[in-house]
Amino acid sequence: MRTNVVVKTQYGEVRGGVADGVNTFKGVPYAAPPVGANRLRPPQPVAPWSGVRDASAYGPKSVQPSYPPEVAILLSELTGSGEDCLTLNIWSSDLGSARLPVMVWIPGGMFEYHGTGASPWYDGSRFARDGVVCVTINYRVGADGFLYLGEGDANRGLLDQIAALEWVRENIAAFGGDPGNVTIFGESAGAMSVGTLLSMPRAEGLFRRAIAQSGAAHNVISAATAQRVACQLAGKLGVEATREAIAAVPVDRVLAAQAALREDLLAHPDPERWGGEVVATMLPWQPVVDGEVIPAPPLDRIGAGAGAGIDLIVGTNANEHRLFLAVGGAIEHITNEALAAMVAAYRLPVETTLAAYRAAHPNANAGDLLAAIQTDWYWRIPAIRLADAHAKSATASTYMYEFAWRSPQFNGLLGACHALEIAFVFDTLGNGTEPLCGTDPPQQLADTMHAAWVAFAANGDPGWPKYDLSRRATMRFDTTSKVVDDPRSAERALWDGVR
Repeated sequence: MRTNVVVKTQYGEVRGGVADGVNTFKGVPYAAPPVGANRLRPPQPVAPWSGVRDASAYGPKSVQPSYPPEVAILLSELTGSGEDCLTLNIWSSDLGSARLPVMVWIPGGMFEYHGTGASPWYDGSRFARDGVVCVTINYRVGADGFLYLGEGDANRGLLDQIAALEWVRENIAAFGGDPGNVTIFGESAGAMSVGTLLSMPRAEGLFRRAIAQSGAAHNVISAATAQRVACQLAGKLGVEATREAIAAVPVDRVLAAQAALREDLLAHPDPERWGGEVVATMLPWQPVVDGEVIPAPPLDRIGAGAGAGIDLIVGTNANEHRLFLAVGGAIEHITNEALAAMVAAYRLPVETTLAAYRAAHPNANAGDLLAAIQTDWYWRIPAIRLADAHAKSATASTYMYEFAWRSPQFNGLLGACHALEIAFVFDTLGNGTEPLCGTDPPQQLADTMHAAWVAFAANGDPGWPKYDLSRRATMRFDTTSKVVDDPRSAERALWDGVR
């Protein structure tokens, strides 16, 4: 039986629902709608309301283009896009002064898509069942979140995340949470956001622990590169590259220009035109080192002590990049020549690198090897560098993991691919996860991984040895989970001189 429950926030009362002992509130605003005078501006305060606001449905995600095919085929969602997008969702088993640990989920989406907590994969009821107040947030993506014109107002998407964390600090006690025991966690661009938030002065004091799943502190671009992208967008819109001019353009035209910009980048990836950082990742919208919101490259700041008091888990999936190569079938058509060219583009010694990866993957073809190398280049090595920087400078704990269970989908070609671990962390297997996880994924692995995340949020210890630069202890999650020391050290050593 489902009943209603009302909680008072600093801005007004919200009405959620109760089912199976879990109180759920959806679409609760943490900032004003970013439209009109607020468009392309930092998040503004919520206007208080009278009466009781309904909080039974997810709020819309921020305006954005359609998902790429490899994402759309796998990811089910529960909402569309719309103006009142700066909202969050809360699951709690005990309202009032329970002072339960809090976990705040930052979703991914390449900083251009998604950015919404309204996914069945992210249902927080299992965290609530296990004594955690779970919060999932929306934030702005694409040009709305990360367009930078050199005139301030940088990194609005990250500022949205900070505004959500400030809301949590001010209001979560009414939902049973402890504002002094907040863990942020995220995947992909959400994990890159976690790594960046560790380094940001404006985020200090807003969280106690952090978990970065398949993302680190490496995905930022320079102010000059960001302005090149802004000029490309303005050119496609036929307006000046100013906030006022672009904010005056109807949203549908901006989205069409964003889509055209991406197609142009894919067709003509010229570093002189776009900037080397954008061409390397093919991501036009990324956090920018503007000197204020992000004062310096996040990894440099973390190595110098930023986030030193934050307990951290960082990890990756064993076969991250297979998602992007397997869904469309490209992994079966990679040639040895293309593989060698990509290795050279990463500034690695071709023969030595291929020998090392063939030794680690003796039955691999060229596509398999490319996926392994790209997994290390973009996911695993940046995660290790974040763990190294944190472990070297932190007074708090550092932990490392690897998710290694292989999906049976797409004829087994996915492996332990990008995003596969999310449903295991949330313990939501079967909630629309079948396209990625199959129909019979191992529930015991979800039990193990979910319990580790809960324990870390509660007391800072997920249940395996801490990471340090000598041992590099790593929990490898599979049907039989175990700790390994410095996994695949031979491949890791190849990247030590490559930045």
